[in-house]
Amino acid sequence: MSEQKKTIKRKFNGIIVSDKMDKTVVVKVDRVKLHSKYHKRYTVSKNYKAHDEKNEYKIGDKVVIQEVRPLSKDKKWRVIEKVGKGLVVDEIKEKEMEELDSAKRVAEIEQRVEKGVDGSITENVDGEKDN
Repeated sequence: MSEQKKTIKRKFNGIIVSDKMDKTVVVKVDRVKLHSKYHKRYTVSKNYKAHDEKNEYKIGDKVVIQEVRPLSKDKKWRVIEKVGKGLVVDEIKEKEMEELDSAKRVAEIEQRVEKGVDGSITENVDGEKDN
């Protein structure tokens, strides 16, 4: 009889921070450490690349990853299950909308300055005044 090795596979909970690669997601795992001298708790984060066969997980999803055999140079984890949807997606969308709004405002101001809508006289590169 052959005896099979039973390996203990680590599991971590984390949040997906990137899903831009094919069949791969980047999962941010946070853990709390205790400072040896000052006994203060602080958070340490680490990113792990995990295998996502069906590309079903998106940014902001809370997932569980499990250690597996090496699938590539950096990928040694597989996404096991989705725990929940995080607030990160909403925050990212809000920031993107704010950036778009500010970019639109800047573009409108630049157009007004070019056209001289504010009633002021603008100068050309040659130094001639336009009304």
